[in-house]
Amino acid sequence: MTPMLDCYRSAILDALPSDRLSRDLLISRSGQLATYYAPFEHVNTAARVVLVGITPGLFQAQKALEKLRAGLRSGLSDAEALRQAKDVASFSGPMRTALVEMLDYVGLHTALGLRSCAELFTSANDLVHYTSALRNPVLAGGQNYTGSPAILRTPYLRSMAEDWLTDEVRQLPDALWVPLGKEPTAVLRSFAAKGLVEGECLLDGLPHPSGANAERIAYFLGRKQRENLSAKTKADTIDAARDQLVLKMTSRGTR
Repeated sequence: MTPMLDCYRSAILDALPSDRLSRDLLISRSGQLATYYAPFEHVNTAARVVLVGITPGLFQAQKALEKLRAGLRSGLSDAEALRQAKDVASFSGPMRTALVEMLDYVGLHTALGLRSCAELFTSANDLVHYTSALRNPVLAGGQNYTGSPAILRTPYLRSMAEDWLTDEVRQLPDALWVPLGKEPTAVLRSFAAKGLVEGECLLDGLPHPSGANAERIAYFLGRKQRENLSAKTKADTIDAARDQLVLKMTSRGTR
C-alpha cells in the first residue's frame, strides 16, 4: 500500500466514468491552481533514463485512474496496479516518434546499448522511468496546466516539484534525466545547481516533441537548413544544445 493511494482508494473504486477529475481526488488548491490525485507514484528504480514532462494531462490522468481501478478490482496488488497504471498513455503517437528520433540522433541508444530508443517503449521498457515536474495532475482554471504561472516562481507549484520530484531523484541517483519542455528543464536545472542531479546526467535542450515544435525538431535533426528557418526558431540555441548532448553521450560511450 502507499499513503496516497490509501487516501483516495474509495474514491477511485467507487467512481463513475467521467471526462473530469472527481472532487474526491482533490489534493490541494491555490487560487486558480488545483492538484488532483492520479496514480503516478510508482518509481522504476532500475531505470537508466528518466523522461520528465510538465504534469499529467486530464486524458492521461483519466486513463491511469481507469487502469488502476480495473487492476485493483481484478485483485492485483497495489504495487502491480500502480505500475501498470503509470505506463498508460506515456508519450504515445507522433510525440513518441519525434522523441525517439532526437534521442537516437544524439546517441542515447548507443549509451544504453540499444539499437534505437524506440525499444524504451517496447522490449527495453525496464530501462525507462516516466515522470513529471509536477507528478500529480495540476489544472489551471480547470484546464491542463501548461506552464503559466512558472513553477519556480510560484511557491505552491515549486513546493510540489521539490517534494515529489526530489524524492524520485534520490531513488534514481545514476539515471540520465531528460526534461521535455521549458518548465521541466528549469526545475531540473535548479536541482543540478543544488547538486541533486549531476550535470553530466542532465540531458536538457531537446525541443519539446510536440507538433507545435515541428520546425525546431526538423532543424535539430538536420532536416531543415538554417536559412529556411522562420524568425521564431533560434538556431544558435538549438545548435548549442544539440552539440552539448552529443558530447555528453560521446563521453559516456568512451568510459
